[in-house]
Amino acid sequence: MVHHQIKVVQALASSITAGGRGATGTAFPNQPEKAIKLYEFEGSPFCRRVREVMTLLNLDYEVYPCPKGGVKYRKIVKEKGGKKQFPFFVDENTGTEMYESKAIIDYLFQHYGKSGTTPKKYTHYPKYPVVALAGTLINGARGVWINQKIVDRAAPEKLLKLWGFEASPYTRVVRGVLTELEIPFVFHNVAKERWQDQGPAVLRLKPGQYVPLQGGKREKVIEVMSRFKKDIQVPYLEDPNTGAKLFESEDIVKYLQQKYG
Repeated sequence: MVHHQIKVVQALASSITAGGRGATGTAFPNQPEKAIKLYEFEGSPFCRRVREVMTLLNLDYEVYPCPKGGVKYRKIVKEKGGKKQFPFFVDENTGTEMYESKAIIDYLFQHYGKSGTTPKKYTHYPKYPVVALAGTLINGARGVWINQKIVDRAAPEKLLKLWGFEASPYTRVVRGVLTELEIPFVFHNVAKERWQDQGPAVLRLKPGQYVPLQGGKREKVIEVMSRFKKDIQVPYLEDPNTGAKLFESEDIVKYLQQKYG
C-alpha cells in the first residue's frame, strides 16, 4: 500500500500539471433546480476537463463513477446513449444527454455561465489530452480501474455527499477511492472565490480568521461545516446512510474502505 501522504503529493503534482485549473470559481453560481448528473471516472483526462469547468462555474452535481471494469453505471450509460464513452452528461433541466467533453463544456458555459459563451481559453483543446493524461499517470492512475474486491457489492441506498474542488489534492485522493469503489455521490464544489482564499488554511495569503465573501457560496458552505470547523476545510464527507461526518482525507479514505471496500 502506498502511504497516504505520498498519494497526496502525487495528487498535488497532478493538479499542478493543469496549470491551476479547477481551483477557482464564481462566488455566485447559476445552480440549476435539478441536479446535473455526470457519469465519469476520476482518472479520465476527458472527464477531468469537464470537472475543471464545473469547478469554475462552482456547480454542484451528482457523480456516478464508471471505472474501467465497472458493473453498475457503465451499463446505464450504454442503455442511455448507446455506447460506453465517458464523460456522459445528463441535465434533466433541459432534457439534455451528451457525450464529448468539449461539447459538454460549451453547453455548461452556454446554460450556466455568466455570458452564455465559452471563454477563449476553453474553446480549444488538443485532440489528445497529453497534459491531463500526464496528470493521471503522475497520480498513479488512481480512479481508472474498479476495485475488484467490490464488484458484486450493491451501491449505498443514499448518495454520499462530498465537499471539495477539482484541484484539491486531498479531495482528488478521496474521489479516486470513490471511483474505484463505484460509490455514487453528490459533489459540492467549494471553489476558491477570490485571492484571499488562495493557499492552504495555514498559509492563506490573507492571515487571520477566515471570513468568506459576503453572499458567496463559501459563506453558505461554511454554515454546513460550522458545527465542526471555524474555517473552510475540504474534503468534507457526509454519509446519510450511516450518519458519518468526516474531515481529513486519510480518515475519509479509511472509512470508505472499511464501510464499502
